[in-house]
Amino acid sequence: MARRKKRITTKPGYVKYLRTSTEDAQAPERSQNGQRRDIERLLVGYPDLPDLGEYIDNFTGTSADRKSYQQMLTDARKGEFSHVFASVPDRFGRDDVEALRAIDELTALGIVVRFAGHPELDPSDMDDRLYLNILFGMAKREAAVIAKRCTNGMLSKLLKGGWPWAAPDGYVNREMKLSEIEHLSQEERHRHGKYKRWVEIDPEQAKIWRYAWDLLLTDRYTLAEICEKMYERGYRLRNGKPFVNINQHGERTAYIQQLSRVFHNWHYAGWVVVDNDWANIPPKTVKAEWDPVVNTEEFEQGLAILAKRSHMPTPNKRYFYLLQGLVYLQQADGKIRKLSCGRPNANRARGGVSYYCIQSSNQNFLCWKVDEQIPEHLQAIQVDPELISEIRKVYLADMSKYTNNRQRESQALQTAIKKLEEKELNLWRAFTEHGMRPQIFEQLSREYEDERQRITAAIDLMNKESGDVVDNLDAALAVISEIADRYSEHTAQRQRDILKQMVKRIIINPEGRITRIELKPPFNYLDTLAKGGQNGKRGTGSSAGTKKTSIIDTGSFHITRSDPDHSRYQRWAACPEYNRGRQ
Repeated sequence: MARRKKRITTKPGYVKYLRTSTEDAQAPERSQNGQRRDIERLLVGYPDLPDLGEYIDNFTGTSADRKSYQQMLTDARKGEFSHVFASVPDRFGRDDVEALRAIDELTALGIVVRFAGHPELDPSDMDDRLYLNILFGMAKREAAVIAKRCTNGMLSKLLKGGWPWAAPDGYVNREMKLSEIEHLSQEERHRHGKYKRWVEIDPEQAKIWRYAWDLLLTDRYTLAEICEKMYERGYRLRNGKPFVNINQHGERTAYIQQLSRVFHNWHYAGWVVVDNDWANIPPKTVKAEWDPVVNTEEFEQGLAILAKRSHMPTPNKRYFYLLQGLVYLQQADGKIRKLSCGRPNANRARGGVSYYCIQSSNQNFLCWKVDEQIPEHLQAIQVDPELISEIRKVYLADMSKYTNNRQRESQALQTAIKKLEEKELNLWRAFTEHGMRPQIFEQLSREYEDERQRITAAIDLMNKESGDVVDNLDAALAVISEIADRYSEHTAQRQRDILKQMVKRIIINPEGRITRIELKPPFNYLDTLAKGGQNGKRGTGSSAGTKKTSIIDTGSFHITRSDPDHSRYQRWAACPEYNRGRQ
């Protein structure tokens, strides 16, 4: 039975917790004053409590890493106050798990937590805590909706050649109120909110980076030597730092990492390139609105020079671990912890024994005992070749079902192309029939052409992503059909290369047995089919679903296990290392 946290002796008095999110950064003081007024109405019910101060954060509530918030919890554990007042629950935090954990801890310490927006709510009461849980859940969902809305807006701006973040060195961010812009079309006004924000080249800093590229393209200077050349001219980074730092002992340190990042950034070549969780725009697909520092040919020439120099032999590590960085332990309480690699008795005559372990604990697992289970798990998956065409049909049907948003985006882009053609036709009529000045005609023509290129690039990108799905599935099926046998034929280093391409993480239990392997997409779709067959709930309501059921029922996935729980999994990813090994 868990021990209750011991109540402490608290100092009588209340503190206020005020928080403004990053969205309120333009006027945090007004928001905080409003929260204070709300709390003052709550104080009517606590006339004898002295005011012991307030804690203020200007940070998102989705993170618990808030300085004043953590300080408040630290002071609470010391008994510095007896009451905590906040305006509403979402000001206390937007992470329901963390917020409820903190409130439970404060309540267990004997500290009263109240919210001005819900003065009757007592977190120590079982029913009130349930309602509080709902409020925090709503706040968390609202934060997720806002984040999704923001990322959608940012993605739209990126696909049109804009840049929603801070501009890199050599460029500056600009903004202007729409009310201050004359002769702005209605369509252009709909693209922006109250402000029009864009990125433009910084004339002074751009000269510095143009000179750096000129030095690189000669292929005669290393990055350190380029920094020295820049230092000799007195050039500095945007933050004021020189390209070479000289310490008090006269030792020189060149900022080659900053230089390398710039030389690899497609932003300077006038292309929008993004690769994160919600946007994937590869190079040379979306032309940027800003002017480039170097043209595309020069940029690619610079990349080739840097790539040629980086082809150096990789130093051998002292010890080799097959699953380094991939193996995790699922503890008895369900939590998953990443394991490190070690050889604690390396000074022995035979070099010691390798372990996957949690540092400073007695949880150590012999590497060879975990490693030897990998082939068995790979052999547990087989696909009936005769049903590959059926699997492909189901896959395409599901892709069509779950990409409705992408289809709507594609239709919107096609509509934009048609509208653009109408605008170009009207522009030509204005020039030929109504005497539009040639300068204005040329300027608008260029703008329309740039807009056409951006829309066409976005359509091509969508078509490319759509065309890849079948190729990825076929690659997955090809790998699965032969990987179990061929994996054991490779060297340990090649096996590790294969696993790094395929594996997201390998989960073991406290006994050192592999319970599941989580691998990278797109092959986790096969896992969905396998689970559907296992549960018997797939395939109702659509022809595609019926096919899924028939695929599973006819035995396209013969999944067996030699481990006690016979758990099923099927997550695979494309593996270049494996394909190279077949050649």
